[in-house]
Amino acid sequence: MSQLPKFFGTAGARGVFPSKINPELLVRVGKAVTHFFGRSVFSVGHDARTTSRALSLALMSGILSSGSSVVDIGLVPIGMLPWSVRKYRLSGGIYITASHNPPQYSGFKIFKKDGSEITSSEEEVFEEAMEKSTYADWSSVGSYTALNPIDEYVSDLKSSLGSPTPRYRPKIVLDTSNGPTVLAAPRVLVDMGASVLVTNGNIDGRFPGRYPEPRPDVLEPFRPVLAATGYDALFAFDGDGDRLAVLTPKYGFVKQDRLIALLASRVLMDRKGVVVISVDCGSAVRKIVESLGGGIVFYKLGKIHEAFQTHSNVVMAAEPWKFIDPRWGLWIDGIYQAAYIAKLMMEEGRSLDSILQEVPDFPQARYSVAVPEEMKIDVFRELAETMRSAYSEKAVITDIDGLRMDFEDSSWVLVRPSGTEPKIRLYAEAVSVERLRYLVDTTLSLLLKLLKARGAEPPAIERSFLA
Repeated sequence: MSQLPKFFGTAGARGVFPSKINPELLVRVGKAVTHFFGRSVFSVGHDARTTSRALSLALMSGILSSGSSVVDIGLVPIGMLPWSVRKYRLSGGIYITASHNPPQYSGFKIFKKDGSEITSSEEEVFEEAMEKSTYADWSSVGSYTALNPIDEYVSDLKSSLGSPTPRYRPKIVLDTSNGPTVLAAPRVLVDMGASVLVTNGNIDGRFPGRYPEPRPDVLEPFRPVLAATGYDALFAFDGDGDRLAVLTPKYGFVKQDRLIALLASRVLMDRKGVVVISVDCGSAVRKIVESLGGGIVFYKLGKIHEAFQTHSNVVMAAEPWKFIDPRWGLWIDGIYQAAYIAKLMMEEGRSLDSILQEVPDFPQARYSVAVPEEMKIDVFRELAETMRSAYSEKAVITDIDGLRMDFEDSSWVLVRPSGTEPKIRLYAEAVSVERLRYLVDTTLSLLLKLLKARGAEPPAIERSFLA
């Protein structure tokens, strides 16, 4: 459809401030909101990045000056934005965020009246609306309302989960990543009956406590905290609170696939249906879902919310770090996910380490290789073509989001260009560490050769190899 410069990536629109994301752009986005949805009332919120308030004000200026009205909920965790759209029966909402990206990044996500994010095809239409939108007449400018809905959000979230039977009082270290999840997550867990120790709880958009992405290499240094305190788990959020990672005393960083498999097992015990997962999920999820009579559907990373429109009987959707439970809403909410896991511990009367013994565990690797943005797509395409011939083994090919090769021994490897950063992602899983190293080393070698042939500098590589 649109031939305009593309703003949207894997999940919303993101870029470095001010070269890609700046106030002028957000005024245009605000005007496009009215053009896209029609003149109405919209919720606006933002994360704690140093640029977010300025961008939020510019966004609201665009919305108001195009004839629509704004409900400004201010600094809140991201799950509160779509919740507010549904709660107050608004026509949509926009949240200023760059999620887990470094502090110099910013961006935005757009939500519809049911709380779901706009789809890929709607993103294209929205980008066209950015070129067509106009200002309203002076007599038709919209109105502004400020609102602090945190108390109502906390109350609604707890009500949706019900009152857990307190057979066990989990002790949880809660790492809120210097972000707005600290405004709600501790209250939810404490009110449910958990014992909570908050770390990185001072709100600061420079993320002084740690890198905002809760990946293994970032969180493993916090593992001694669990040993020193005797706590059951560390729950760690990203910068805006849609991502949740977990550490336990026994397992350390819990692989995201195992968390998704655990969530799927409990959801499917309540109701049967389809579990939607992103293409980078591994065998633990498939084994659990199939054993409980559920169906599996692969989806593009960052677009799992679209499955509720394209498939019937979807009982949950998940991708690494993220979880959508339609009983709560059609949006990703890390606080809800944390509360759900805490509830399982309380009702089942045991630690998370004990519960996770039921979930299969396979060696897994997740790498990110820095690639100049201008050559990222071409390098990926060449890499994908090379991989098809590099592996002599028979493989099932999935190309809905990058290139995934599933081999007969249940191992697999996936490469895809990042939709949010100048990187190529490499994911792999196998039944043995030796097999996993072979897949990673072979694929990484192919990628590095392609970069060298193009004259690129030796790239920085983020490595996570979990046996």
